Amino acid sequence: MGDFDKREREEVFSRKVRAGKRTYFFDVKATRANDYYLTITESKKRLEDGVFIKHKIFLYKEDFEKFAEGLAETVNYIKENQEVVEKRYEFSENGFSNSEPNKADDLSF
Repeated sequence: MGDFDKREREEVFSRKVRAGKRTYFFDVKATRANDYYLTITESKKRLEDGVFIKHKIFLYKEDFEKFAEGLAETVNYIKENQEVVEKRYEFSENGFSNSEPNKADDLSF
């Protein structure tokens, strides 16, 4: 595999969000034509054997606007029709613990 092939697999940007028992990864990658796309990965540790289960979706730039609209509309529907208690978690040696929201990390719509 050449250097160019390796480059397409490298992450251009990455953001990890820990949320309780789940961790979400937002990774920007580049195609061979240097077009960026987004992968969203949910990772959760299976209790019975400690194996991490991952689910991944690929989101291409031509779909960003429609995806963002649909996500925002869906989140707003839930917030308007059911009380949502947003929790913030921090990882510690003993597991996850609740923490106060950090305004810098506010990802609300």
